[in-house]
Amino acid sequence: MKLFRVIEGKTNRFATDNDSSHISASQLDSALSSETKPEAVVTIGNFDGVHRGHQAILELLVAEAKQQHAKATVVTFEPYPQEFFMKEKAAPRLSRFSEKWELLQNCGVEQLCSLKFCRRLSQMSPDDFVDEILVKLLNTKHLIIGDDFRFGRDRQGDYHFLQKSGKEKGFTVTHTPTLCDNNRRISSTLIREALRSGDIAQAQRLLGHPYRLIGRVKHGDKRGRTIGFPTANVALNRRVCALSGVFAVQATTPDGKILKGVANIGTRPTFNGENKQLEAHWFDFDGDLYGQKLKIDIIAKIREEQKFAGMDALIQQIKKDCENARKFC
Repeated sequence: MKLFRVIEGKTNRFATDNDSSHISASQLDSALSSETKPEAVVTIGNFDGVHRGHQAILELLVAEAKQQHAKATVVTFEPYPQEFFMKEKAAPRLSRFSEKWELLQNCGVEQLCSLKFCRRLSQMSPDDFVDEILVKLLNTKHLIIGDDFRFGRDRQGDYHFLQKSGKEKGFTVTHTPTLCDNNRRISSTLIREALRSGDIAQAQRLLGHPYRLIGRVKHGDKRGRTIGFPTANVALNRRVCALSGVFAVQATTPDGKILKGVANIGTRPTFNGENKQLEAHWFDFDGDLYGQKLKIDIIAKIREEQKFAGMDALIQQIKKDCENARKFC
C-alpha cells in the first residue's frame, strides 16, 4: 500500500507497507535512505485551490527556504481527511491533485510530500508524526503553519506542541496569521460558496488567480455540430465538481493558443444526461482538439443549467448564451 509520494518536478518516489495495522518509521524512511536528503522548510495542509491565504504562507515558505538553503516543501494528504471521514458527503474539491501541484510550483514550491490519509495515519500520535514524517522522512529544518493548524490523533497536536518538539528535534517553528477579505477568513469553503452562488469575480479575488479546470477533450455524441454549435467535451475526472451552469470561459491549448467561448457544466438535462461534464463551444474556431489537455479558466456565470422543451428552444438559448459570453471574453 502506498503511504506517501514525494514529488520533485516530474520525479515520483514511492514507499510501500503491507502491514495494515501501523506505519513503520523504518519503512517510511527506507524509500529515501539510499539518498542524501536535503534539509527542508516545510508547511502542511490540503492547499485546496492554492488561494491567497495559502499563497501568503507559501511566500514565507519559499523565502525561508532560500535563506536556509533548503527545499521549499509542502506536505499534503490524499484523500483529504474530510473525504476520508465524510465519504460522499465531503465538499467538492477546488483543484485536483495535478492542478494543485502546478499551482504550488507556480508559487515556488520545490517538493511536495503527499501522505496517504488512512486509518493508520489518522491514528498516528503527534509525536510519531513529528518523528516519522517531519524529522526522518523530510529532514525538516523549519516549519511554517497556519494559526489554526491541528494534527495527529484527535487533532492533539498544535503550534505549542510543535514548538516544544522542535526544540528537542532540532527544527524551528513559526505560525502565520489568518488572511481575511472583508473581515471574513479566506478559505476554500468561502471560495466554494462564491462559486456555488455564481459570483466568479469574488471567487477569483479570493483565489488570487482565475478558477481553472483542466481536462482532456474526448469524443462525445457530436450533437452540437448538427445544430451549428460544435462543442468540445472535456472530461472533468472529479468526484464532485464545485460548479454547475453555463459560463463564459477561456482556454489555453498545449501549444499556447487562447480559445474563448461558452461552456455548459452539468448533466445536459435536455438530453437526459446523467454524468456531469464540461461541454464548450469555442468562438471563431474550427480545429481538432480531440485528445488535447485544455486549461479552462472560468470567467463569468451566464445562467443556471436548465431543461428545454425542444431543440428550437435550446438553439435560441445557445445563441443568447454566446452573445452574453462574448461580453466577458
